[in-house]
Amino acid sequence: MNNVTLRTYSYLDSLQLQMASYMATVSRGYFPISGEACTIVEISPGIEINRLLDVALKATNVTPGIQIVERLFGLLEVHSASQADARQAGEAILKELGLKSEDRMKPVVLTSQLIKNISDHHAQLINKTRYGNMVLKGDTLYVLEIEPAGYAYYAANEAEKASRINIINVTGYGRYGRIYIAGEEAEVLVSKEIVETRLADLTGRDVVGKAE
Repeated sequence: MNNVTLRTYSYLDSLQLQMASYMATVSRGYFPISGEACTIVEISPGIEINRLLDVALKATNVTPGIQIVERLFGLLEVHSASQADARQAGEAILKELGLKSEDRMKPVVLTSQLIKNISDHHAQLINKTRYGNMVLKGDTLYVLEIEPAGYAYYAANEAEKASRINIINVTGYGRYGRIYIAGEEAEVLVSKEIVETRLADLTGRDVVGKAE
């Protein structure tokens, strides 16, 4: 399977309360719960994600929450109450690909925006299409856009670990990933700093300039 490009490889040691609930809301598989560990893998071409999910499920005791197959990219998420099982599932996928975690793409922040004291109508507009909590008038809104998309789940989970914020929306598939989080300005600022530091610390190869 050396024709497969590893875009995202991410291990979340403990899903936070909001993040687990958000993933359950958008999942078409088996819902994760807070405290569980999960592994997220994004590849190209997307169709190969079916085979890799099969490898993960047969390698150890994990449960599939998300599988998305797009024209270019494929994404999977598996979770378990056992951190060891979640890690082993990821290692089985890497072995099947003949790759290491360092062969993943390094996340690149494309957009980082803070909107302070958000207005009523702006908040309502965002709430129309969100799957998480609501953003309210007066909140500070943080919008992050990254490539590859799969790291959005990691970023949102780290944001929730860092401070008391609300997860509004997370898009972790497609060309770019996006997260929307909101809350009191001081709390959102802490999350912003932590998230961008954590993303910068991830190892990997540089993102190329075109879709693979």
